[in-house]
Amino acid sequence: MARAEQMKALLRAYAGNEDAQFISVALQVAADEAQRGHTKLAQELRDLIESARAPASPRAKPRTLPLVQPRGELAELLTAQYPQQHLKQMVLSTEVEAKLERVLLEQRQHDRLSGHGLSPRRKLLLVGPPGTGKTLTAAVLATELKLPLFTARFDSLLTKFMGESASKLRLVFEALKTTRGVYLFDEFDSLGLQRGSQHDVAEMRRTLNMFLQLIEQDASDSLIVAATNHGTSLDTALFRRFDDVIRYTAPDETQIEALLRNRLSLNAPRDLNFSELAHHARGLSHSEVVKACDDSMKDAVLAHQDQVSADSIVRHLQERSSSQLHSNH
Repeated sequence: MARAEQMKALLRAYAGNEDAQFISVALQVAADEAQRGHTKLAQELRDLIESARAPASPRAKPRTLPLVQPRGELAELLTAQYPQQHLKQMVLSTEVEAKLERVLLEQRQHDRLSGHGLSPRRKLLLVGPPGTGKTLTAAVLATELKLPLFTARFDSLLTKFMGESASKLRLVFEALKTTRGVYLFDEFDSLGLQRGSQHDVAEMRRTLNMFLQLIEQDASDSLIVAATNHGTSLDTALFRRFDDVIRYTAPDETQIEALLRNRLSLNAPRDLNFSELAHHARGLSHSEVVKACDDSMKDAVLAHQDQVSADSIVRHLQERSSSQLHSNH
């Protein structure tokens, strides 16, 4: 195999996370070097390959290293990460799951759609109560599409100086054009409302209006994910800025049971009645159910037990249900 072809094969394997193919091509490179008489180099390559394959020598970091990090003023406005959550790990309604799968399919078939003058969905508005999976959705999209996740820091975006917030927001949208990724704008419509002066509220509204203008004008390849807990109070004109609106709700008992099974599968006794436990979690969000499971696993660890108990799970679910009732009154 020619060296140029080997390099291309290595890069394709790396980009596709195909470890077996990457190792195979790397071994071919080492063999070629040995045939050329470069025995020392060939041995060094083989040693590196064996080191990479050894289970006892895992890589210190995942392959998707954070090569892209915001710099300069952008570092104050965006945080970057490479999440590792997958769609199959989420417990979602059939409708939400279908919409996310469609977004992923269209993104993966971007070139095919473009060839027919069509654009994939990439501007998403996520609406629903806290803890129902909106922020996690942005992480999952980034993982599935092998893209960095950039989260806008509204505490830095919103300032008390007239026009400065809008200027910073423009800087973020310039980043969308230069660095493809998933850009999350969490609670974008309500941030700043609790600030003290009337001027602060007015500045927040100006920034929100600027955000809506910029999102409408944006023609980058990045995904924009705007999340809000206040869908019922949004202006109907806002929705047309987005390619899709995905509505999240608290999980039903079937979804709660799936959440419990997913979280406790390694620590649950065989006779644990997940269906019965789900009754105690009615009305809780996805995140509250997960937190209750984690609390029960902590109980087991601290009690030097290998398995969680049904009593512990019920207690923590009821505690969170009680806390939610008090917060709603």
